[in-house]
Amino acid sequence: MDEIRNESYENAKIYKEKMKEIHDKNISGKIFEPRQEVLLFNNRLRLFPGKLRSKWMGPYIIEKVYHYGAVDIKDPKTGKIFIVNGLRLKP
Repeated sequence: MDEIRNESYENAKIYKEKMKEIHDKNISGKIFEPRQEVLLFNNRLRLFPGKLRSKWMGPYIIEKVYHYGAVDIKDPKTGKIFIVNGLRLKP
């Protein structure tokens, strides 16, 4: 009985490793450049919650890219510049 359990444990471990490799292979890094238009993810939709409301705002224009993923973006309508995390942006 223990042999069957250990074998299934090993098979599950191998399966998880293969799935992780496949998943990691499909992930692509985001590279941002100045003057590129991007969309900003807005996770604070309190006023109009709903499934059909878009969570992406923009477009914004990238002004400067810092190390470790920080990005200066500019709102073309107001001209306001602010810093956001690059993970919240979509090219």
